[in-house]
Amino acid sequence: MMRATSLPHAAVPLFGFARLLRRHGFAIAPEQVSGFMQAVTLLGPRSMADIREAALATLAPPPDRRDEFEAHFQSHFYGNASAVVEAGADEETRIKDDGGADDERIEAEQRQEGGELSSALEQLSMRDFQRDDDRLAAFRRRLSAALPARRSFRTVRTHSRGKLDLRRSLREIVSADGDVPSPLLRRRQTVPRKLLLLIDVSGSMKLHTADYLKLAHAAVQGADRAEIFTFGTRLTRITAALRIRDRDQALARAAAQVDDWDGGTRMGPTLLAFLSVPRFSSFARGAAIVILSDALERGDHAELETAMRRLSARAFRLSLATPLAGDPRFRPETAALRAILPVLDDLVDGSSLAGLTGFILSLARPAPAAETIWKRVS
Repeated sequence: MMRATSLPHAAVPLFGFARLLRRHGFAIAPEQVSGFMQAVTLLGPRSMADIREAALATLAPPPDRRDEFEAHFQSHFYGNASAVVEAGADEETRIKDDGGADDERIEAEQRQEGGELSSALEQLSMRDFQRDDDRLAAFRRRLSAALPARRSFRTVRTHSRGKLDLRRSLREIVSADGDVPSPLLRRRQTVPRKLLLLIDVSGSMKLHTADYLKLAHAAVQGADRAEIFTFGTRLTRITAALRIRDRDQALARAAAQVDDWDGGTRMGPTLLAFLSVPRFSSFARGAAIVILSDALERGDHAELETAMRRLSARAFRLSLATPLAGDPRFRPETAALRAILPVLDDLVDGSSLAGLTGFILSLARPAPAAETIWKRVS
């Protein structure tokens, strides 16, 4: 983010307001701050109402935090400190974008079995990954060709089944002194769609996160446009770490970046935080999104439902892979799963690497919607 000292004097209060919101847990990207200042410039502004409207339009506070946003606006621009509504520490979602990790490692012994606990309490710890045989080599080799494809706006030369390349054809005619050569054609290029993996690293997923990170490393190595995020009580982008070719080094780097291993779960708020950052949200546009989570959201699931609907609207295909579906008795009967099932394209078993790799390699093939399949099962 830009420094306040490099700004014009009149812009310093605007920058200060954005920085105030970030300190209180609002997910605001640098480009949103720049957009806020540009919007104020375009509006004049003629009144404080113009500044407020510019802030609402560009900084985009979540609907459930609008009152808190208004209170901070009153406090910053009007000096009305009594209007400030402090957000509780357990409601703040922190975002980490491939940043460095602290040198001190937290050695926390986790004794609970995975799947038994799912809470909203934040618990920070680190994770070590043990060496394992590379069972994902075939998946890595096949992934790029197996992903769903889309037609790019870029074109390539072709000898058949294309449109006339008028520019090249005219050049050929001129160079051939007016003779009409064979028609020169171009067609739109076909490229793989983006693959976005969102991995739950909370305590209830403890038994599966190591395998999921190995899968994520293979995905980044096998696909040019794969993006990987972890979420628990915080949101962390680990794509850059997983681009290291050596898997053990890559997983060690990723483990150092993620702070909320084996802690609580805030699935709805963290997914909304992902969507609130324009650069992150762009990763979801037209992508095949696979969420690796048990979806055990505690308390009100309204934020989770909102986030999933917004993800579904952006995605080419939205899938939830839950290890709970490995049990033949599993049914999507929790309130959260019932709420999000209509917007899911797939609700599949995420309990094994073999099943997950097979599912991801089949994403290009059409399948009935998740709600249709699970209604038959039930």
